Amino acid sequence: MTQLLEKVLIEVYKLPPEQQDAIAAMILEELEDEQRWDKTFAESQDKLELFAQKVKVDIKAGRVKKMGIDEL
Repeated sequence: MTQLLEKVLIEVYKLPPEQQDAIAAMILEELEDEQRWDKTFAESQDKLELFAQKVKVDIKAGRVKKMGIDEL
C-alpha cells in the first residue's frame, strides 16, 4: 500500500460509517469506470487501426482537406 493511500484510509477511518460508505462507493464506482474504459479501449484497437488505414488512403487520394479550427 502506498503512503498516500494509507494516509487517506487513516482519515477515512475517523469518519462516521455513512461517510465511509459514501467514499467507498465513489472509489468503487471510479474503479469500475476505469475497468470499463480499459476494456472498451482494448476492444476498439482493431477498429481504430482500420480507421487509421482508411484515413491514410483518403489523404493519399486527396480526399482530405486541411482545415483550421475556425473552418469547422
